[in-house]
Amino acid sequence: MPTTFTTREFDKHPKRARKAAASVPVFISKDGIHAYALVAIQEYRRLGGPGETLLDVLAMPDYADFDFEFPRMGDELVQSADLSD
Repeated sequence: MPTTFTTREFDKHPKRARKAAASVPVFISKDGIHAYALVAIQEYRRLGGPGETLLDVLAMPDYADFDFEFPRMGDELVQSADLSD
């Protein structure tokens, strides 16, 4: 079950919050509203998924023939530069 610290409690006792976050999520409340969450890194990684970067995905052999075309801007957005004084 998650535990809650006020911002004042968290500022005074960060070690307690870190210790609690090792086993359960810790909510840090500001003005009575949960404003932050503190979780162990293992839980964070589990929640975040595989953590692949774009480079990891592009390096995959299955995506070697991946085609992508950048969308083109319409001509109405292109204007000649006025270089006169």
